[in-house]
Amino acid sequence: MINVIFVDDHEMVRIGVSAYLSAQSDIQVIGEADDGAAGVKMALELRPDIILMDLVMKEMDGIEATRLIIEQWPEAKIIIVTSFLDDEKVYPALEAGATSYMLKTSKASEIANAVRSTFHGQTVLEPEVTGKMMAKMRKKPESAAHESLTNREMEILLLMAQGKTNQEIADELFIALKTAKVHVSSILSKLDVQDRTQAVIYAFKHSLVE
Repeated sequence: MINVIFVDDHEMVRIGVSAYLSAQSDIQVIGEADDGAAGVKMALELRPDIILMDLVMKEMDGIEATRLIIEQWPEAKIIIVTSFLDDEKVYPALEAGATSYMLKTSKASEIANAVRSTFHGQTVLEPEVTGKMMAKMRKKPESAAHESLTNREMEILLLMAQGKTNQEIADELFIALKTAKVHVSSILSKLDVQDRTQAVIYAFKHSLVE
């Protein structure tokens, strides 16, 4: 069972999405909060598998809430669920540590699938978000850290950008899961990033994926 909390200041949105998710056989909503500060407290107390996080809220926005959660609990998996696609929201949210980014215009079934995929280690981005990343982040590469990657590590980075889990990478490359994990750790270290999401952002930013 995937335990989820939902942080959003719109009650009807929480009610609708929570009801749909709770009706799934493999997902249960164990808590709801109506502002970022309450969401941070709830996340750190309940330690859910997935945190659904709105961005624009009165007391504390979702970006700050995401940053505070990740600082205190780096393993947290946070899915942004918002109406906003502007650069001032997308990039700071991902840089704060969000794993996935969904829009409120998504179907409830798509959000449920994003919950499952994120739970299993994948990054789920709305097509518009991926497009923005490709369009903007390719413009000015800041470094060439990826040049230190081996051919195998580069291959694995591209698979990570496709949303592949460690197990899927191991299966596709016919290597042991432990070996795949070692390569992923090496990639994160060489790129000087904290997690898989930031590694994927790096790949887009440096035109490593199409």
